[in-house]
Amino acid sequence: MTIGIGFPRLDGAAKVTGRALYVDDLRPDGCLYGATVRSERAHAKILAITLDPAYDWDGVTLVTARDIPGRNLVALITDDQPALADGVVHHVMEAIALVAADSRDRALEAAKHVQVTYEDLPYNLDLEAAEGHAVPLYGTDNVYKRIVIDKGAAAGTIEGIVHEGTYRVGLQEQLYIEPQGMIALPREDGGITIIGSMQCPYYIHKALRALLGHDRVNAVQAATGGGFGGKEEYPSMVAAHATLLALKTGKPVKLIYRRDEDLRATTKRHPALFRIRSVVAADGRLLEWTASTIFDGGAYNTLTPVVLSRGILHLTGPYRCDNVHLSGVAVATHTPPNGAFRGFGAPQAMWAAERHMDRIARDLGLDPLALRRLNLLRDGDTTASGGRLADTGAFAVLDAALAAAEAPVPPVTRHPGAGTNHARGRGLAMVFHGCGFTGNGEAAIKGKVALELYGDRVRVLTASTDIGQGTDTIFPQIVAGELGIPLGHVEMAPHDTGLVPDSGPTVASRTTMVVGGVTQIAAKKLRSALQAETGLATDDFAALLQARPSSVPLRVEHQYLDDGSVQWNPDTYQGDAYPTYGWACSIVDVDVDRDTGEVLYRRFISATDVGRAINPVLAAGQLEGGALQALGWATSEEVVLDARGCMRNDRLTNYIIPTAADAPEMVTILVEIPFAGGPFGAKGIGEIPMDGPAAAVAQAIEVATGAVLDNLPMTPERVLGAMG
Repeated sequence: MTIGIGFPRLDGAAKVTGRALYVDDLRPDGCLYGATVRSERAHAKILAITLDPAYDWDGVTLVTARDIPGRNLVALITDDQPALADGVVHHVMEAIALVAADSRDRALEAAKHVQVTYEDLPYNLDLEAAEGHAVPLYGTDNVYKRIVIDKGAAAGTIEGIVHEGTYRVGLQEQLYIEPQGMIALPREDGGITIIGSMQCPYYIHKALRALLGHDRVNAVQAATGGGFGGKEEYPSMVAAHATLLALKTGKPVKLIYRRDEDLRATTKRHPALFRIRSVVAADGRLLEWTASTIFDGGAYNTLTPVVLSRGILHLTGPYRCDNVHLSGVAVATHTPPNGAFRGFGAPQAMWAAERHMDRIARDLGLDPLALRRLNLLRDGDTTASGGRLADTGAFAVLDAALAAAEAPVPPVTRHPGAGTNHARGRGLAMVFHGCGFTGNGEAAIKGKVALELYGDRVRVLTASTDIGQGTDTIFPQIVAGELGIPLGHVEMAPHDTGLVPDSGPTVASRTTMVVGGVTQIAAKKLRSALQAETGLATDDFAALLQARPSSVPLRVEHQYLDDGSVQWNPDTYQGDAYPTYGWACSIVDVDVDRDTGEVLYRRFISATDVGRAINPVLAAGQLEGGALQALGWATSEEVVLDARGCMRNDRLTNYIIPTAADAPEMVTILVEIPFAGGPFGAKGIGEIPMDGPAAAVAQAIEVATGAVLDNLPMTPERVLGAMG
C-alpha cells in the first residue's frame, strides 16, 4: 500500500543533481532572445512608436500589435486585456512592443531604444475612489463584479451589542523562485510549441489559439520553480509575446524576465478593504454579521471575479451565525492587474474576520479563545450561502494545536546586535477553506485523466502540473495504491497539451482532491479493462497482468462526473459553495522588540484537517511552506508603489521575505477527517496554510504590547506606531 507513506519526491533526485531542465536551461538551435517594451505611464494614448535612429538595429526584430495574426487579447474569463497595447495604455508596465535579438543583453538594450510618444490621460490608483470614478476604465462604473449574500433576518433588525471595524490588506508578491519565462518554437505546420514555467498548460493553449486564429498549438511545462498562482494566468501573456516574436523571426525565441521586471509587471495578491459590523450577545454569541468589501483588480479583469467570490464566501470565518449579510465589489484601477495568489481572496477575508473576532473579545473583555470556541461551526450548521456542513474539523484542529502548544516554547534566535527589550506574546487563529472550485465549477470543467499500460508499467497523463507541491509523486501514489502495485511501476507523462487531456487548472486546492479522485477512478477502470480482457474476476493487478493475452498498450480515460451532491445557484450565491472544507488552527509565539517594532518568530504550530494524507511528508511541506509565506505577508512583505502605480521596491534587497534564518520552529499536525469525495479521503491543502498565520501574529503582538493592528503588513514602523 502506498497511501499514507512519505515517499521521497519522484522528481527530487533530478532537481538536486541539476538534471531537471528549467526553461532557461534549454538552448534550442538558432535561439533568439526577447525583451518587452513597457509603458511608463499609468494611463495614456499611444501617439507613436518609433525606433531611435542613433541605435544600430541590425539583427533586431520589432513586434507591435499590428503583427498579431488573430485577436489581440489574452483569452481568460473576459476579453479585456490585450496582448500588446494598441492605441492606449491602462497601467504602467503594460506591454506595448517586443524586440528579439541574438543575445539577451542586446534585446534588453534594444528595448530601451524603442521610443513611445504619449498623450497623458487622467488615472486613478485608489480602490475606494474607483467605483463610479470619473475616468471609467472598465465598463461604465469600473466594477468587475458585485456579489451580495443574505441569510436570516433583515440587516439591522437584531438587537445586541454592536461592534464595528475596518480592516485592510495590501499587495503581496508571489516571489516564486524562478521568474516568468517561455520559449516559443515555430513548427513546420505553421504552428507553435511553447515550453515554459507554468501551472496551467491549457490556459496557454486557449490563449494562443485566440491570438493566432488557429489551433496548431501545444503548450509544454518545463520544470517549474514555484507558482503560488503567479504562474496560473500570467504565463499566457509571456507565451503570447514569445510566440509573436517566433512567428515574425521564424526562429525559436526565449523570453525570460529579469527579477525586477517580474516584480514590477506581474500580478499580485489583491489589495482589499473590509468593513464589518457584528451584533453579539453578552456572552459572545454571534447574532448578526454584516460585512462589505472592496477588492482592487487593477487595470484588467484577469481572475478578479473569482477572487472576490472566494473572499465573500469566507468572510464570516469558520463561525456560526444565523443572520449574515455580505456584499462585495471588485473594482478597476490604473495599476498593474492583480490575479491568482495562494488562497484566492480567502486569506484577505479571513484576516478581517479574525481581527474582528479579536475586536469583539477586546470590547467585551472575553478570552479570544473562548469566544472562538463558543462560535465555531459544527456538523449540521449552515454557511453564509446556506450550504449544510458535514465532517467539520474545527474542534479537532483547535484541540490538537492547543495540546501541542503545552510544550515549552523554544528560545528565539537573535541576529547579532539585536536588542533585548523584548515582549513575548502568543496568538491563535481559526480558519476554514473551501476545497475545489466554487459551486458547480468542476461539473463545468469536466477534468479528464488518462492512464496507459505498457507491459507492467502504468503512465499517468494529466495536465495537472507539479509546481513544487508534489503532484508528480502524489498521482503515482494514488494509482499504485489503488492497483496494489509498487510505486516504481507508475510514471508521469510530460505535461504537454499535445499528449495529455485537459484536467483543468492546477489551482484552488483541487489537484489532489479532485483530479486525484479522477485518477483513482481511472485506475479502477484500468483494472476493469484487464478483467474484461482476461476474463478473470480477481482484483489482483499482478495476476491480471500475467494473464493478459496481449502486449498491446492499453489506454483508459476518466472524466469528472457530477454526482449532484453539490447544489449551487451562481446567480443568487445560495447553496453548497464547496463540496467540502478544510479546517486549520494556527498558534504563533513571538517576541516583539519594543525599541524597533521588529517581530521575531519563536514557534509556529499548525493543526490542519487534510482529510487523508496521501504523502504525509509532502503534506507537511505544503503546510509549512505556506505558513512561512503567510508569516512574511504578516510582518515584512510590503509592495510600495510610486505615484504612477509602479512597484518601487523591485529587488530582493528591499522586498523582504522570510529566510531560513527568520523561520521559527514549526510544529505541523495533520488531522485526518476523511472526505468521501476525495481519493482515499483526501482534501485539498494547498491554500489553507496561507489563511490563518497573519491574524495569529496580530493577536500575539497585541498580547505582547497592547498594540492593535488591523492593516497588513504589520511592518516594524506600523508596530511602533501602534505601540506609541
